Formats: sequence, C-alpha cells, structure tokens
Amino acid sequence: MKVCIITGAGGLIGAEAVRFFARQGFLTIGIDNNMRQYFFGDEASTAWAIQGLQAAIPDFRHYTADVRDFEAVRRVFAEYGSNIQLVIHTAAQPSHDWAAREPLTDFGVNAQGTLNLLQCTREVSPEAVFIFTSTNKVYGDIPNTLPLVELDTRWEIEPGHPYANGITEDMSIDQCTHSIFGVSKAAADLMVQEYGRYFGMRTACFRGGCLTGPGHSGAELHGFLAYLMKCCSQGRPYQIFGYKGKQVRDNIHSHDLIQAFHAFYQNPRSGEVYNIGGGRQSNCSMREAITLCEAISGKKMETIYHDENRIGDHIWWIGSLAKFQSHYPEWKITYSVERILTEIHQANIERK
Repeated sequence: MKVCIITGAGGLIGAEAVRFFARQGFLTIGIDNNMRQYFFGDEASTAWAIQGLQAAIPDFRHYTADVRDFEAVRRVFAEYGSNIQLVIHTAAQPSHDWAAREPLTDFGVNAQGTLNLLQCTREVSPEAVFIFTSTNKVYGDIPNTLPLVELDTRWEIEPGHPYANGITEDMSIDQCTHSIFGVSKAAADLMVQEYGRYFGMRTACFRGGCLTGPGHSGAELHGFLAYLMKCCSQGRPYQIFGYKGKQVRDNIHSHDLIQAFHAFYQNPRSGEVYNIGGGRQSNCSMREAITLCEAISGKKMETIYHDENRIGDHIWWIGSLAKFQSHYPEWKITYSVERILTEIHQANIERK
C-alpha cells in the first residue's frame, strides 16, 4: 500500500491532488478542517469539495485535524507509518489582508503548521517525498524594483532584461516588505529547504504565482481569476487596488501544477526551490482579465478603483519556468488564461 497525505484537501490544489494521486493507485489521506471558511466566510467554504471527493473516491479518507496541532497531525501519520510515500502540503492562510488582521493565526497555520508536518514526516516516514506549495510572495516587494514600462493594458519589464522571460530563483527574499502573509510563508519555505538540506529529506518548495482553476472557492481576499469571474457572472462590483489595474500575474491551472508535483515525485531531489506558474505562456494584467471575463460571459463588469495598492503587492510578476523545466523537461504548461477562465465560467454555470 502506498499512501499520499494531502493537507488542505478541500482546496483548489489539494482536491486536484487527491483526484490525481488516487488515480495513480495511492491511498489518499486528506487533512482539512475548513479554515478557509473561517478566513473568508461561507462562500469560501471547502465542505462541498470534501463531500465531492468522498462521493467520487470511495477509499479517500478525510481527517479534520488542524495542522497547528502537532499531536493530532502525528496521530494521522502514525496510522499509516512507513507506507507514506508522498506528502503534499497545500493547507495555508493565503491572504495578504487577512494575515494583518490575525498575525498569530496566520503564522501558526503557515509556519508552525509546516514545521509540524515536516517533523511528522521525518519521524514517521523520512523517505517520503515532501512537496510544499510556497508562493512568489516570499520575494516581497523586490520585483517592484525592476525596470517596468507602462503599456496600454499592462505593466511590462524592459525588453532585454535578464528577467524578460520570467523572474528566476536567484532573486533575493531579504531586506524588503513582504506582507505578514509573505513572511509566514517565507519562514515555512526556508524550513522546508532546511529539512531537505540538513536532514537529507526529499523536499521541494514550489513558489507559485496565481494558482487557479474551476475548483477554487474564490473570495475577495483570495482567488484572483475565480473571484473575478464570479463577480462578472453574478453582477457583483469588483474592487481594483492600485497600479491602474495594470498589475500582471502569471496563472497556472491546478492540473498543470499537479503534473509538476508528479514529475518531482517520480525523480525527487533534496531542498529544491522552483518558481512555478503560467510563465510567459499564461499571464495577464487585471485589465486584460476583466476584458476576457466580459467576452466569455457576455456580461459587462462593474469595477471600483482604489488608488492605494495592497502592501507588498507586486506590480509585475511572471515567474521563470526554466529551472523546473531543466530538471523535468517533459513537463509543460497546457492551459492559457482564456482557457482557464472559460472553464471557471462553465463550472459556475453548472453549480447554479
């Protein structure tokens, strides 16, 4: 029996991981106490996703343990012991703004929770592969110091710059403003690296851009494309914070991200760090995303603009995929932004 433990199993990436690795013959174990509902309200609840997984995958096992509770997490690990071959840690408090409201909760979930999972893996099944969904926010606001050019619908980096094909992992994460969320994720990211480098465990940090897809319980404080399309479809006003709405994000569909996880699992390394996202193949500004939403849904969006940007927010983020693709050359991006938004729109219609 080979076991895969997935935290945040009801979330966008967690649920995608459960479905995929169950098809690969793993006994999938989900840990999720639906804190997303606590963070962002009832519309962000992941209970529907857990119920869907239980209905679709008969041997899926779900535990409501809180990742901050070391003993509760350790009991789950102890139940499966050395059969655990893979741990995918996606549970997190994912919002800039929310983190500033409750820094202790944010740091507890993101940093202490990650340490708890690493230590449980080390004690119970040290040969398991450990994959962590980190974030590009570990780089803080350093990307905002890049030479950017304002175009009609987006900000863009100067042509010929070393990061023209995307920001690489050599960018510093030090001496900058991160947001409270960015710091808690950076602490977790460094600990995942350290358990790989110091203890020799097979760990990887995937520093994601915008992770997206139809399984996202999008809310105002988290879930850019999913929430944007929800607002467009339902006639809700959408708030834009700063940068003239021209801020750029790369976007990776949950399917493509899980394929990257699988590639790493098949040929793991120790203490690795990868920028992962849509790269140059799948990116958009907020203005461009709004235009696409309107075209796909056939509805005009109402937007509210605020001059003040969120603290530590990026003006332009496109991550380089070169390092990951050099290690795993068969992996590639398959979803464009337009295809992602079309799929999200269809999923919204089906859920009505």
